[in-house]
Amino acid sequence: MTQDELKQLVGRAAADYVNANVPEGAVIGVGTGSTANCFIEALAATKGRYRGAVSSSVVTTARLEAHGFKIFDLNEVESLPVYVDGADEIDGEGAMIKGGGGALTREKIVASVSEVFVCIADASKRVEVLGQFPLPIEVVPMARTAIGRRIAALCGVPVLRVQKDGSPYITDNGNEVLDVKGLRISDPRTLEAHVNAWPGVVTVGLFAARGADLCLLGGETGVERIEYRKV
Repeated sequence: MTQDELKQLVGRAAADYVNANVPEGAVIGVGTGSTANCFIEALAATKGRYRGAVSSSVVTTARLEAHGFKIFDLNEVESLPVYVDGADEIDGEGAMIKGGGGALTREKIVASVSEVFVCIADASKRVEVLGQFPLPIEVVPMARTAIGRRIAALCGVPVLRVQKDGSPYITDNGNEVLDVKGLRISDPRTLEAHVNAWPGVVTVGLFAARGADLCLLGGETGVERIEYRKV
């Protein structure tokens, strides 16, 4: 199967999981990216079961609304039984690198209040050690250079994310993104806490303190279901 076909496969598997495990009338959390889009497409057929969704980005909001989902601000809901999103990398403990689509901060916020975090990905995203995919860090623009020096001290290479015209990529929150190359992240939980403490960092795209509870991983033999033991 092609990568797009694998994404569609895990998108349908995630919709099946949500329909089987989330009660009718619930509000669900929905992530951002091409794999999350496949989940939205698959869940649209049963959208009437749900009161609506909390979205992690402007782009996802538009897609959900196009399919007839009601969108809730996170401040309007008491709980989210599930959050479904993709990953750029995921390791054997359920820790992830996320943020290739630029929505890392809102994704982390929605994930943090969800009872179950379901990661959907194709098998190419499973790694032994995180870091081959550049690590995104959302930063306040005035702190970009200072944060870059801190990254270099960790032997990482910070690259400002830019748009096609060469101008800085701007997140939905009005900030910039540094993509860090050259890291081998053997202790993602510690690095996440360390980088998040730097002044000017909005959030780092490490999802280790709140990693995935379940991964639906698409491969040539179908969808593998991986559950992670939480300490």
